[in-house]
Amino acid sequence: MAERGAHLTTSSLEVDDRPSIFEVIAQESLMGTVRPALQHVVKVLADSSPARYGWLWRWFDEIYVALDLLLQHHYLSQTSASFSENFYGLKRVALWGQGVGSRLACRGLPRRHHWRSLLLLALLPYCRVKLEKFLARLREEEDFSIHLPRAPWKKLYKAFLAAYPFTSMVWEGWVFSQQLLYVFGRTWHHSPLLRLAGVRLVNLTAEDIRAMDLQPLLTAGSGTNQSARDKLRLFLSRAVGGVAFSLSTGLSVGVFFLQFLEWWYSSENQDTIKTLTSLPTPPPPVHLDEQTDQLTLPKHQSLCPLCHKTRANDTALATSGYVFCYRCAYTCVKRQQRCPLTGYPTELQHLIKLYSPDG
Repeated sequence: MAERGAHLTTSSLEVDDRPSIFEVIAQESLMGTVRPALQHVVKVLADSSPARYGWLWRWFDEIYVALDLLLQHHYLSQTSASFSENFYGLKRVALWGQGVGSRLACRGLPRRHHWRSLLLLALLPYCRVKLEKFLARLREEEDFSIHLPRAPWKKLYKAFLAAYPFTSMVWEGWVFSQQLLYVFGRTWHHSPLLRLAGVRLVNLTAEDIRAMDLQPLLTAGSGTNQSARDKLRLFLSRAVGGVAFSLSTGLSVGVFFLQFLEWWYSSENQDTIKTLTSLPTPPPPVHLDEQTDQLTLPKHQSLCPLCHKTRANDTALATSGYVFCYRCAYTCVKRQQRCPLTGYPTELQHLIKLYSPDG
């Protein structure tokens, strides 16, 4: 039995320096926890004070990718790993080139592998988030027939909407098969993105750790006989490194807090959260904004306050409680970013679709 089970731990690949599948999946889930937690914090700030913190919510994706680029660039340059990979004691090594196996982590990756890794670590997730938001908006407009595809090129939207789930399924299947091959020692990569970057993950060695501990002392001692240009470059590098180090320290300290947030907002605790936050629904505000005096509430409750016709696809605004047609509310909020009756700051995520009991 021991001889039959030995092939699961040894294979045609040298697995001494390969991290386990649990380590590589854990470091991926760490960065997957950071973004939702920060997004929730920004959303709470924006809801509490839209005038002061609303811009953080509107530009969250761009601010996050800029900070992520800075953080990952610092870690790839100083430790040959991303933030989460370094957190779990891993580093990236190139698959080819001279001195690949003996290159210390503090020297960073070769230039080509560095920029490939940075692109796939920071910019690719940003593009994917933007694409998913774009697809969600297309599905929403198609469901409620806000923009009918009259032009031929608009018909490509439907084809794109239909093809994206299958493309995503193929990608997830590729990642899963790659992880299975990694478990059985048939490949160096647990993710296709590492193969595209031309690197693989290995464990940090004792020499790597000693070299990273001595790196600040060596950098400080090498700045005596340098030109003004080199000193300016060193100063900018230290400034960027300081900002990145502050970000990494904050993330390292808050990683357990982020794990707590992930547990708190998991599906298992939704019933507990609902019982803690179950309050009666407040009545809608009775005052109207001075700038919207020309809008009058219809006498019949089934009429839309904007078009004064029978409401279609009843939709309420969470900021004011008034109910409109979905098309009227969507168009008005998207253009004015406020409630048409009360003037309260409102965004598209505040639209709540209402469903009658009779369907």
